[in-house]
Amino acid sequence: MDLTIISTYRCNSHCSTCNIWQHPTRLENEISLDVLEKIPAGIDNLNISGGEPSLRADLAEMVAILHPKARKMEISSNGLLPQRLEPIVQKYPDIKIRFSLDGVAEVSNAIRGEKNGFQTKVQGLKRLKELGGCDLGFAVTIQDDNVQDLDYLYHLTREMGVELSTSSLHNGFQFHKNDNFPYDRTRVAHGIENLIVQMLKTASVKNWFRAYLNLGLMGKILGNQRMIACTAATDFVFVDPWSDVYACNVRADLRIGNLKTHSWDEIYHGEQALAIRKAVSACSQNCWMVGTARTAMRNPVITSLPKFGPLWWVVLNKIRATLGLRIPFEQYVNFNDSGHQPVGVKRVSYLEIPSTRHPLRQEQGQHYDSFGVFDNH
Repeated sequence: MDLTIISTYRCNSHCSTCNIWQHPTRLENEISLDVLEKIPAGIDNLNISGGEPSLRADLAEMVAILHPKARKMEISSNGLLPQRLEPIVQKYPDIKIRFSLDGVAEVSNAIRGEKNGFQTKVQGLKRLKELGGCDLGFAVTIQDDNVQDLDYLYHLTREMGVELSTSSLHNGFQFHKNDNFPYDRTRVAHGIENLIVQMLKTASVKNWFRAYLNLGLMGKILGNQRMIACTAATDFVFVDPWSDVYACNVRADLRIGNLKTHSWDEIYHGEQALAIRKAVSACSQNCWMVGTARTAMRNPVITSLPKFGPLWWVVLNKIRATLGLRIPFEQYVNFNDSGHQPVGVKRVSYLEIPSTRHPLRQEQGQHYDSFGVFDNH
């Protein structure tokens, strides 16, 4: 099972696709170390995310508690404070760290509302590599404004000897907005094809299966039905800064319980969890995010292996890519049935625009009520 812990909703980026930074948590309300002790051992992938986790003064203590509980541990960071991760990487060189980088310097800085963010992240990741980090990389959220930069980002990571993770625009209750749709779905989807081919041509098995994940992103961007059914609440759970446990970070109605008041077993094996799993099986959201997509691809018996479907696609198209044959993407995704297209909407860069922050309420279960229903079609 995979687990994502949102350590804080405080953030020092001002992203145009996420308004977390406008709705920070209060320091005294954020998930405590005592609560983290309740997380069980045996987690497959455990991700500390945010907001921006490096803003937690006790991040090193969080890692010390959680690292022994997971087969693989990750910190998802915006990369603006890389020096705070240096002692963590020195102590845990196997820890997976991803810095958000959304295009060439000018594009990334504009999308993420960061001054000199690109340079800070690149230099910071190089420094973490010098300190012994062995699973480092950048993460890009693919959208209209940066799809043309995918080849650049891929070659940058290859030159640096680090990884490239991908996601696409999507909506969820933690973003506090519901307009994260591509303007030109077909163009953005086609823009991923060469990245898939390049990943399949490498000698990295990890890249081959990333290629399949990117194929799923193409389908999600086009509004196609997701390639594999979601297994959130079974193979993946999401814990927010108030210690509330959710099936995922899209539907605020799929709350399973709270780790402050209950044990892990009471939450994960309780009646509410059973009801939430039934709701997930009937969910109409069309998400394809790394957390829930990766778990959906995984063999339920031997979790280190994939299901047959992804495995067969990888083998077949690895052969095609190696032989220089064309990959027939139209056989796997439907370019003729694109979903909702926003009209007259433009994402605004907050790089130079100040904005008032509204700290989120403390009351349990009411953090997200005012932000409506989130749609991913």
